[in-house]
Amino acid sequence: MNRSMPTHAHRIIERLKSARGAYGHLWPLLLWLAVGGSAIYLLWMFTLSLILMEKSNAEAAALRLSASLSRAYASQLERTIQEIDQLTLLLRYSWEEPGRGIDLERQRDRGLFPASAQLYATVLDSDGKIVSTTMESREMPSFADMSFFQWHRDNPDGSLQISQVSTGKRLNRDVVRFTRRLGGNDGSFGGVALVSVEPPYLTAFHDARMLGSGDFISVRFLNGSLIATKTGTYPSETYYRKDPVFLSDTGTEIEPKERFIDGQARFLSWTRLNRYPVVALAAIAEGNALAAYEKTAFTYRRFAYAISALMAAFTLAGMFFTSRLAWRKRREEAIQATMRLATDAANEGFYTLRPMRDHDAFVTDFLFEDCNERGAELLGLAKASVKGHLFSEFVNKEYREELFALFRRALASGFHEDEFRVPKNSRLRAAWVYRRMVRSGDGLALTMRDISQAKENEFALSRLANTDALTMLPNRHWLSAFLPEAIRRSGRRESSLALLFIDLDNFKNINDTLGHDAGDELLRAAAARLKSVLRASDHVVRLGGDEFIVVLDNVELVDDVSRVASHVVKVIGEPFTLGASAGHLVNASIGISLFPQDGDDSDTLLKHADIAMYAAKAAGKGRYHFYHSHLSDTLLLKLDKEKALRDAVASDQFVMHYQPRVKAASGRLSSMEALVRWMHPERGLIYPNEFIGLAEDTGLISSLGELVIEKVCAQLADWKAGGMAIVPVSLNVSAHQLRNERLAGFIRDCLRRHRIEPSLIEVELTESAMLDNSVTARRQLGELRDVGVKLLIDDFGTGYSSLAQLHQLDVDVLKVDRAFTTALADGNGEVMFRAVTSMAEALDIRVVAEGVETAEQLRSLQRLHCDEVQGYLIARALPAAEIPSLIAQRFLFAAA
Repeated sequence: MNRSMPTHAHRIIERLKSARGAYGHLWPLLLWLAVGGSAIYLLWMFTLSLILMEKSNAEAAALRLSASLSRAYASQLERTIQEIDQLTLLLRYSWEEPGRGIDLERQRDRGLFPASAQLYATVLDSDGKIVSTTMESREMPSFADMSFFQWHRDNPDGSLQISQVSTGKRLNRDVVRFTRRLGGNDGSFGGVALVSVEPPYLTAFHDARMLGSGDFISVRFLNGSLIATKTGTYPSETYYRKDPVFLSDTGTEIEPKERFIDGQARFLSWTRLNRYPVVALAAIAEGNALAAYEKTAFTYRRFAYAISALMAAFTLAGMFFTSRLAWRKRREEAIQATMRLATDAANEGFYTLRPMRDHDAFVTDFLFEDCNERGAELLGLAKASVKGHLFSEFVNKEYREELFALFRRALASGFHEDEFRVPKNSRLRAAWVYRRMVRSGDGLALTMRDISQAKENEFALSRLANTDALTMLPNRHWLSAFLPEAIRRSGRRESSLALLFIDLDNFKNINDTLGHDAGDELLRAAAARLKSVLRASDHVVRLGGDEFIVVLDNVELVDDVSRVASHVVKVIGEPFTLGASAGHLVNASIGISLFPQDGDDSDTLLKHADIAMYAAKAAGKGRYHFYHSHLSDTLLLKLDKEKALRDAVASDQFVMHYQPRVKAASGRLSSMEALVRWMHPERGLIYPNEFIGLAEDTGLISSLGELVIEKVCAQLADWKAGGMAIVPVSLNVSAHQLRNERLAGFIRDCLRRHRIEPSLIEVELTESAMLDNSVTARRQLGELRDVGVKLLIDDFGTGYSSLAQLHQLDVDVLKVDRAFTTALADGNGEVMFRAVTSMAEALDIRVVAEGVETAEQLRSLQRLHCDEVQGYLIARALPAAEIPSLIAQRFLFAAA
């Protein structure tokens, strides 16, 4: 047909010439050509602009992806080098600490340095000879000729140095050397701490499967020289022809193909590490980044070619129409043949329907006059089996009348389109179809397109947007759409609705002690438990973190809500098994608001349930609380106190008082306990019992604790500079601080900064903190021991430990709770105290009696051979200004 159309156009022109005898009658044909050509030109301009936009979007997405990979790799690399840095510091500390030896071979044999780790630690003496090493090699070469060794020997700088990649002397493979200067006993050059890593060690934590063919990540020095790299499936020769230049700390750019050996451009991002002179790079090959774009561009061009062909055909058909009205029949046949070729190859089903009417002219059915191949395929039939048949033959009786009513409305209005979910028992071979009906004469032109895949994608995106990825529960986005409608529904049927705001108590401890993987496992288990105690009509939503919402619909009695809340508290309170360990406990604090009495919109109900939840926490956690209006005032007061405390920590509104500890037998001053006071600008001096609990609840306890440590160290330094014969000072440290990995390091830094001996600082901990088996707590206790400070148990006898467990507590001093001192007047009290002192003496632990307020108590303690006493009888806690006179006095009471 397409080959014959130019011939037809030529015949049209010849007939017009002979009939009219003038060229002026050719303008309609020229107009058709102009309009058709313009339409095709605009189509291609639009198509090319879309293709350019898609390419721009693909390039921008690739740059964002490479930037994300670069930042992620930089973060991982920073942690890895920091660990190596800490290892060199540990080697230096072990070397320079008197009485400590270095035996890396023993540590290697114990598995601390596995051979597969690609990391080797070595200590070199001042002559470059190996003192100790983790490498299994009989060769013991000298490193005195190495540039890094000579640099450290000639420079007193003790910072970490990173050397260029070179071949290891014993390994005979490329290594990167991380070195730090070691000092001798007199401060002279003592040697070098050397940690050698194979380049793959610096990229091992990045999954190569995330890199496509030609993609890579690498780490380079600031001058561009390569340290280590990891690729996708491409060979390593595909990298830079010469080292890159970094003009900024971070950046992204499209590197041209000329810079690479394989001649392929890449989307590059780099990030300089904060603490080390290296740069993390991530590069995505242009072929990978633009693959999706190329497919899209091909589709756009193919679509444009098809539309252009249709436009050209339509233009020629229009020219043919204008040539001669007498050729109408032949023109119509040509157009129908052309359209048939187009529609039979299309993805849409086309049907022409003629209405069948009864004697009252009412439409009772429709006849298929024609359809294309795709239309017959959608019905699961051949085209011949469709044409000439009634529509009712293919439609189930259940929804036939509904469909005919829709067709009648389309006939009346002239147009209708919708998206239709196909019933399961329908003949249509699709789950969803797009329908478009246009009145044509006295009939209908029906178009149907299978949109099942598009709908499935749409539903998948909806599920993704409304589902929490961790617990697979509905999320906050889902709740924001569901809750207003649920409230309106309850309002229409005049029923109640309950909102349970659930917060998991102590969940942060799980994350801090066991890690986020264990926390995620607990959240999934908690979600399953919540669903197990609810009706099918109720809903559980994860708001985020450790917060959940339960929506109880159509509630009849408040007692029903209480019963559900009790079940939730009980089921959450049962021990969780996380990984290989069992017995992990969390509780649920639940706040409850009811519709309509506590609010008539979702924001109000959520806010009131949140307030009630805080009331449950304040009442002791692991319980539920209904909302009452007075709770809002209570919460506002709590928030005011919290803000005031935050301001106090930020502006340092705290002062230190010191309470003496003396020898029980002689009254000689032996130590002091540092006690913090809040100097409130309006209320004056506030004691710890009013703000320490709030500091722990809000997480300010760590900042406050560091402030106290800094103040005590500064005060000791001031007294020492004044020539005073100072005594040790003990600091109170909470369990929250002990689980903070900064504690031991912060104390060590303060001692060094203020030039204070570790023996002048003592750390007081509660029994529960000492028995904390978390990895962080155990490590902090060990590091505090390494610093050289003494450890004390405060308020002994009030926690979870007992005399039988006393041997498990690695402490120097027991401070026995004031309750035991008060009970000395009772014979049983003396028996208990004697048991404590006897056990402590056997374990070489000193005993301090707290709360000594009467001379009779002091005499009893002296008789029981208690080591030290502390209390109002000796002295109250005094400001720092009054301590010098106390130290000068030395003996605070006469010897017994």
